[in-house]
Amino acid sequence: MSITSISDFAVSRKPFSLTCSQVPEPHPLVCNFTSMTLSMKRLGKCLLASIVMTTTPAMAQLFEGCPSGPIAAKFQEFGRTGEMPSDLGQWLGNVDAQHIEPWSAFDNVDYVGICWVSAWLIRTDAGHVLIDTLYGPFVDQLLENLDTLDVDLADIKYVLMTHGHFDHVGGAATLKSRLPDAQFVMTQAGWDEAARNAAESQIGRRPWDMIQPEIVISDGDTIELGGNTFTAIETPGHTWGTTSYTYDVEDEENTYRAITIGGLGLNAIESPAQLEAYIQSVDKILAEVTAEEMPVQVHLSNHGFSNGLTENYQKLAARQPGDEHVFVNPDALLEQISELRKGAVERLDTELSR
Repeated sequence: MSITSISDFAVSRKPFSLTCSQVPEPHPLVCNFTSMTLSMKRLGKCLLASIVMTTTPAMAQLFEGCPSGPIAAKFQEFGRTGEMPSDLGQWLGNVDAQHIEPWSAFDNVDYVGICWVSAWLIRTDAGHVLIDTLYGPFVDQLLENLDTLDVDLADIKYVLMTHGHFDHVGGAATLKSRLPDAQFVMTQAGWDEAARNAAESQIGRRPWDMIQPEIVISDGDTIELGGNTFTAIETPGHTWGTTSYTYDVEDEENTYRAITIGGLGLNAIESPAQLEAYIQSVDKILAEVTAEEMPVQVHLSNHGFSNGLTENYQKLAARQPGDEHVFVNPDALLEQISELRKGAVERLDTELSR
């Protein structure tokens, strides 16, 4: 199954109405309701409730090897029916099933996330940067991955957070006490939505806490560390507080500009205005990819099954001397961006026609 975009399986053509009792908890990346029956607030509560924390061996085997296609297909089923498959909900919370050994994507970049949610470590001579925090028991997995890579936690200087959904910032409170020299970074809108989502989770089955704002960044702000420039690009749409980050990645003597897009899904849309913001954000990312100087050529996604992360890693592991780097693929990124924009425009047309 070729996956070019979250919108391949996120856009439901059939309007429907759901309640939390009908749907355990849709995943914030791919659940995409064409009707606006579920508000972002209710959607978040439903989502967190459906992820069943378990170590059941059968669940660990559901998507053995973390294959992008089958995982995407299961989410496609969810997007089509509006009902979270029970096995998917259990798999999302299965510690064994989500386990991924850390691996190096570039000379200065390591993957330290789990199967369904990414976390990236970018190394520099002056310290390291972590992108996103994971959540719940998976924060322990993140810390174990860092330990496997012999990373001194005191060397992590910044934690860049993409938006306020629990799977991307839910681990901040735990990491705050474990990363003694790290400063946590997000836009004001991102901090606000994270605080709101954490507060709302307190009356649910799986409460989580959010730290107080530290560094507040805005569109175009940069963080310089060890010769690398991390640039924040506000890309609202997935949520109003979504931010993408660009930075340099190294492959032997070559340096490329990479992006971690802060959010791809159309699931938390509450108004046509938010869809319009999403389309504008996609256009901003397109401008980064087509720039004349240091264009973005690498997409290190925050949900790997959206663009075949596992399969690309396998190709990278089999790379022979002289082979091109599989992650340096601006054409694939342009195709994905095109599909994202198409899905958003179609969704906007649907909403405006109601």
